[in-house]
Amino acid sequence: MTATPDVAPAQTAATPELFRSVFRRHAAGVAVITAAGERPVGFTATSLTSVAAEPPLISFGIGTSSSSWPVLSETAYVGVHILGEHQRELAATFARSGADRFGPSTDWSSGPEGVPLLADVSAWLVCRVVSRVPAGDHRIVFAEAVAGSPSGAGRPLVYHQGRFTALRD
Repeated sequence: MTATPDVAPAQTAATPELFRSVFRRHAAGVAVITAAGERPVGFTATSLTSVAAEPPLISFGIGTSSSSWPVLSETAYVGVHILGEHQRELAATFARSGADRFGPSTDWSSGPEGVPLLADVSAWLVCRVVSRVPAGDHRIVFAEAVAGSPSGAGRPLVYHQGRFTALRD
């Protein structure tokens, strides 16, 4: 006896629009990546990944058209900030093109290696950049953690269906 194959759902050609639509269904944690330059830079990232524990490596993607890319393309260290559910506006500020990300409404200070560290985050790392790998119109940055703290309180901020939200029980 042969099994009848499942009928596949309608397929659409893989376009950038389809790709974005599919990944809107993928819930992702929200981080802000920062770096010191002539002026500090930063951006909201949902592509943060733990790569290895030994040595402690992370990765994230950044578009080469991002206003933060010129500094990120040369910096030796980055700050990685895991945001809490109470930080939706901070995530939106660092995601918004043209925003004054380090203006008066952003509480931050200079941390290890001069990296801008955001206040009141769930956790943070300062990482030494070890490589930048071309990936289409982005670069995948690999970096090794050199300092950090997991001491922030609260639940994580999540990005899903095009908006910042919180986990539900």
